[in-house]
Amino acid sequence: MNSRGPGDQGLHLIPFRGLRYVPELVGSLAAVTSPPYDVVVRPDGLLHLESADPHNIVRLILPQADTASARHEQAAATLNRWLAEGILAPDPEPALYVYEQRNDEILQRGVIGTLALSAPADGIVLPHEDVMADVVEDRADLMRTTEAHLEPLLLTYRSDGDATGATAVIERTIQRPPLLATTTEDGFSHRLWAITDATERSVVETDLARHQALIADGHHRWATYLRLQREHSVPGPWDFGLVLLVDTARYPLRVRSIHRLLHGLPVADAMAALTGLFRIRDIEGPLPRAMDALAGAAAEGNAFLLAGDGGFHLVDRPDEALLTRTVPADRPAAWRTLDATVLHSALLDHVWEIPDDPAHIAYIHDTAAAVEQAERHNATAVLMHPVREEVVRDLARQGVTMPRKSTSFGPKPATGLVLRSLPLG
Repeated sequence: MNSRGPGDQGLHLIPFRGLRYVPELVGSLAAVTSPPYDVVVRPDGLLHLESADPHNIVRLILPQADTASARHEQAAATLNRWLAEGILAPDPEPALYVYEQRNDEILQRGVIGTLALSAPADGIVLPHEDVMADVVEDRADLMRTTEAHLEPLLLTYRSDGDATGATAVIERTIQRPPLLATTTEDGFSHRLWAITDATERSVVETDLARHQALIADGHHRWATYLRLQREHSVPGPWDFGLVLLVDTARYPLRVRSIHRLLHGLPVADAMAALTGLFRIRDIEGPLPRAMDALAGAAAEGNAFLLAGDGGFHLVDRPDEALLTRTVPADRPAAWRTLDATVLHSALLDHVWEIPDDPAHIAYIHDTAAAVEQAERHNATAVLMHPVREEVVRDLARQGVTMPRKSTSFGPKPATGLVLRSLPLG
């Protein structure tokens, strides 16, 4: 985000004693990591992670039991057992952590620390998506019970692009041997360094104090942080949340879509309801070719790709009367014309009349997985084209939130490389 004036309140990032796996006591660091909790949506994906290593972090972020309270108590018991057994151990002193992710296409570097919490109205940390109360409640109970932040949020800010301040510290730090290095099965290499020198930490903290940040990934967890802070009237560790801050002027993020899987709605029924309201065309596969067709249509207006019956169907050129009737007029034009806005306001709420809850809609990051699940269950996958980062940022600055799960920024930090125990600060 843009720099803030010297008198303005900005990001306040402080060090913490990271809780990390002891490499000698686990199969491998890669085998104990996981994507963020809301990306692990498929039961086979959860089973794969659980079987990768008996100490995989998924047992903490997505514990399995019959009730929510039992799940969270199980996570707390597992965390305490791993601490007692030395599987996880705190670093000897507080630190900020430089974190690097790299594959053949992208390089991302940022700083992990604990960030002072602030309300959206303060204009310091800007959300861009709505959240669901039941998800916040579930995450809050998990954090409350474990007394831990198990995975960092992904936040972005924008510097002027120069190699000064936090960037300079990062680039000096990566010349040293890392605390850990591993490569996960998705092909990403991960490296982590600790910044413990007081002068270096001060440079980072002073630089970040001039900026505001956009929540790229982790809206529900940020809302959870704020909820738990309100529960604790005495100042303390609940006033800070675990985050990864990335300067997208130096390390641009990749922005992808999150697709919708509509349970119980066959593709034929979905298209029949759209007749006369959208243009509908059959598109030849395979999937990458169909997604290219979606990208071309999305460049000219609202467009969606329906799948689930073995084919691909491009839906575009919505009826203007439908949009006028269904899309709220009290928001900026950039919000009213978002694909996610049109999908939720016009299609889900009015045409298909599908409630936005897990019994009716699943949100899936992986395009092929969305299609496969739709075909397996005679459902409809609504494939989306990604929103540009500048559109997200401009709306966030205006205090306008997008429909939830409108974007997927990445690469997301691997869960399990560094945790925060609140009793340790």
